[in-house]
Amino acid sequence: MDSVRAAVYLSVFLSLLCVCRGQMSLDTRLRVQEEQDINRDLAEALDELLDGDQANRISVEKKASVIPRCDVGERCAMKHGPRIGRLCDCTRGTACNTFFLRCY
Repeated sequence: MDSVRAAVYLSVFLSLLCVCRGQMSLDTRLRVQEEQDINRDLAEALDELLDGDQANRISVEKKASVIPRCDVGERCAMKHGPRIGRLCDCTRGTACNTFFLRCY
């Protein structure tokens, strides 16, 4: 009688263990599938961003190399506290006066 009862308890325990393990693996499979879907969506979005329209690209080239020319008497610099910022480049034969901030 005790051996039958032990066999019943053992079979119930093993069946519950198998059912619970099956549910856990199903949950983990769903999580893995969701993560794969998210990764695929992110990869597609990144690919679109990188291969996007060339007009939307940000230019990293410096455009400070093109400085306009100033005539004699025009304002060529600006003072910001102790610093002097150049507005334009004086024509040949003249120089930017740092006191008057004009081409002379």
